[in-house]
Amino acid sequence: MSAPAENSPQASRPIEIYVDADACPVKAEIYKVAERHRLKVHVVANTPISIPREPWIERVVVPSGLNIADDWIAERVGRGDIVITADIPLADRCIKAGADVIGSNGRPFTEASIGNVLATRNLMEDLRSAGAVTGGPKPFSPRDRSAFLSALDLAIVRLKRAGFG
Repeated sequence: MSAPAENSPQASRPIEIYVDADACPVKAEIYKVAERHRLKVHVVANTPISIPREPWIERVVVPSGLNIADDWIAERVGRGDIVITADIPLADRCIKAGADVIGSNGRPFTEASIGNVLATRNLMEDLRSAGAVTGGPKPFSPRDRSAFLSALDLAIVRLKRAGFG
């Protein structure tokens, strides 16, 4: 008997959502969507964050330190998981691990886009370290919240069609 194909329902595992939670403005939206789809959510931060008391929401408090929360997430995700983050290097690591990655503004990070996004981030970091005033990210808007909800629903539907669930 041969092993089932990777995208077959027999090879599937539950979809799980990993949230880089320190500065995530859409946690409440994630909880609502996850509840509707009955998905496990891991809320990862280096300080205790208030979360609803639900068995499907896990608060993960990691030690303080550079990239500790990122490492925790990147070491656990794979195909069938969804990562919510604004951290571009973390997005890159998670994409390489096979996860779907969505920014809190609803912008999906993909294999096709992450190279340009990472290069732009590195250029802006270099400009800032050289003393250039580059400004920060745009303020979070209701349009961003709506785009996020659409992107999250789309990712879940796509993964369910691929046999995850």
